This record gives sequence, structure tokens and C-alpha cells, in this order.
Amino acid sequence: MSSTTGILLPIERFLTPSRRAKESAYIESLIQALSLQPHIEGGYFVETDRASDTVPSPFPFGKSSTLDLAPQRPGFDPAIRNSSTTIFYLLTPNSPQGGFHRNKGRTVHTLHKGRGQYVVIHANGEDEPAGGKHIETFVVGQNVAKGERLQWIVEGGKYKASFLLPDEDNGASHEGLLISETVVPGFEYCDHDFLSEDGLKKLVTEGNFTGLRSLLRQE
Repeated sequence: MSSTTGILLPIERFLTPSRRAKESAYIESLIQALSLQPHIEGGYFVETDRASDTVPSPFPFGKSSTLDLAPQRPGFDPAIRNSSTTIFYLLTPNSPQGGFHRNKGRTVHTLHKGRGQYVVIHANGEDEPAGGKHIETFVVGQNVAKGERLQWIVEGGKYKASFLLPDEDNGASHEGLLISETVVPGFEYCDHDFLSEDGLKKLVTEGNFTGLRSLLRQE
């Protein structure tokens, strides 16, 4: 596990969308084959499973700012949750980042292809001695010998952001980052919210704020 509580290096160079007017033919074919749609976090997604069994909701119901961007699904009952939901999620050269957000539920991530960087702010944890919340950052990819992850878990209440990395160090990415995410209990937009600029300032040191601001959701 790689983690840091110090100043993070600027990451804007990884977040600049490709100048191509369209995604590559390969990315376009992948989007079509998996029936992916643009995600409000950035990137593309499709829900592939929503378990038929349900559990009582462990979360108090409250209005989320996300509901202004993605209304609650028809038939939603705030008193219950599906036991789990699963999606495909794709970052591409033209949509290379997922902005800081958190879910109330636990999210299990599984890599299918590509490389990316994750940044997780432990917003519900204790403050670090040097100030701010603990910040965890790691690379997901196939090179497990170098510490890249094939699977990772983000517990509820933690803010996460992600961005596309080249398929090889110092290279250029052409195939995107494709993962699956399983949320337990199942995902609902009222259990999701984005991190604001003011919220980020309250969670991290001034130096880390400068490095992380570019990972906030792009309007």
C-alpha cells in the first residue's frame, strides 16, 4: 500500500483530455459493446447487476447534492437497499478522471485492463499529526511486482478520485482504464455526494489542497 500525508505533486498533466475530437476506434467500440453511458463523476459506466434481494437500509435518509445531477431511480424506497449493485466503469483519454466523491456503502473494485491512480481521503478518520486527514494514493494496474493493484476496497465515508495513467510508464494511454465496482449495500444516488472545494480545504493541508484541487468534479 502506498500512502502519503505530505504535499502531493501536481497531477494536472495526467488530467488533460486528449485533443482528439473523438475517442479512438477501440474506445468507441468498447463503449458500444458494453453499452456505457457518460457518468456524472467523469468517465463512462453501466450498471450490470442489481441484486434482487433487499436489506433494511443502514443509512439515515437525507438529501444529497448528487440528486440535483442524477434524480433518484423510479420505485426507490428509502427504507430498503438491494444487497449489492455492480457496474463497469471506464476512464478514457478524452474523459481521464473521476472527481472526488464518496459513497455511504462499501465499494469493491476489480481491474479489467489499463492503469490508473487512485487518491482516497479518509474523511471519517482521525486528523494526522501534521494536520489534515490521512490521504492514501496507489496505482492500479497489472504490474503487481511493482505494487500495482488488481483489486482494492474503499470503505463508506471516504472520498475517492481517480485518473488515467499511461499503459506504460512515460508512455501514452490508448486503451483506457476499465474496472468493475460492486457497492454493498447497493448503490443509490442519495447515498452519494461530491466533494466541494470548501470541503476539500477543511479536510487537507494547504499544500495538499493545491495538489488535489484539480481532482474535484469538473462542472
